Amino acid sequence: MARPTTTPTAARATPAARRNALPGRLSPGMACDTAFRIIARRHLDAVLAQHEGTCGGDPDALHQIRIALTHLRTAIRFFTPMVDDALRPKVWAELKWLNGQLGMVRDLDVAIERIVAESGDELAVVAELQHWDDKRAESHRLLARALQSSRYRRLVEQTAIWIESGPWSTRRSKEAIRLRRCTLADHATARLTEWETTLLKKARKLHKLDVEKRHKLRILNKRLTYSIESLQDLFAEDSLTKQKSILKKLRKAQRSLGQLNDDARGRALAASLNGAGHDAGNRFRSRKREKKLLRTASTAYRKLNKAKPFRSSDLAPSSEPEA
Repeated sequence: MARPTTTPTAARATPAARRNALPGRLSPGMACDTAFRIIARRHLDAVLAQHEGTCGGDPDALHQIRIALTHLRTAIRFFTPMVDDALRPKVWAELKWLNGQLGMVRDLDVAIERIVAESGDELAVVAELQHWDDKRAESHRLLARALQSSRYRRLVEQTAIWIESGPWSTRRSKEAIRLRRCTLADHATARLTEWETTLLKKARKLHKLDVEKRHKLRILNKRLTYSIESLQDLFAEDSLTKQKSILKKLRKAQRSLGQLNDDARGRALAASLNGAGHDAGNRFRSRKREKKLLRTASTAYRKLNKAKPFRSSDLAPSSEPEA
C-alpha cells in the first residue's frame, strides 16, 4: 500500500485563493454569495484535512473525506442556479471523478466489515477474506495514486478559486445580482421546503422502488440531511429541538437505505472477485433483512411527513441583510 513520503502542497493547506476574510458563522440575513463561500470553504477544508490519512490507508479518514466531499457537492447544488456558470460543469465533473475514486475503496471497506462482523473466525471465511483484502489493496493503490496526482492538485486549486471568484461571482445581469444578494434565510426556506416535499413524495413509493431508484431516493435524503447540517448556525434556539428531531428521522432513513445500497454494492463486488467462490455474493442477500430495513425507512418517512415542515420562523431573528 503506497504511502506518500511528502504531503502535496494542495493537501497541506487551503489554496491561497481567498481574497477576503469571511464571518465565522452563518446568519439568516447574510447574502447568498457570502454564505456559499463560508459553507464551501468549510467542506473543502474538511476534504484536505483527511487527505494524508486517506493516502495512508486509514478507513476512517476515507469515510470522512467522502462525507466532506458529499457535503461540498451538496452545497453546490443547494446554491444553484446562483453558481451555475460556465466553469461549474468542469468543477462538478472533477469532484465526481474524485468521489468515484474514493467510492470503490469505501465500498470494499464496508463489505469487509460486514463479512467479519457476521462470520467470526471460520477458516472458509479467512480464505474468502484474502480475496477481498487483495481487491482492497489493489483499489487503494489506485486511489493513493489519484490523490497524489497533478489532476487532484489542480482539482483542489481550481475548486478553491472557483468558490472565491468564479464567473458566478461577477456576472452583472439583474438576475445574477439578485441571486447573490438574496438573503440566506429566503433561499434556505425555499430550497429546504422544495427538497423535503420532493423527498417525501418519492418516499411514499419506497416499497415499489428498484435498487437504482432506491439509491436515488437515498441521494435526495442525503442532500436534505447534509443541507440542514450545514445550516445549523441559522436555527433559532427554540427550533433546535425540532431540527434535531427532523435530522434524527432523516438519518434513520438514510442508514437503512445506505445498508440496502451497501448490500447491492456488496453483491456486485463479490461477483468481480477472482476465486472467491460462487457463494460470496449470497452474504449480501437476505429478504428478511431487506424487509426490516425498508420498514424502518418507511416508518421514519411517515413520522417526518407528520412533523411540521421547515418554516422561515425556525430561523434565528435577523434585521438587515448582511454583506
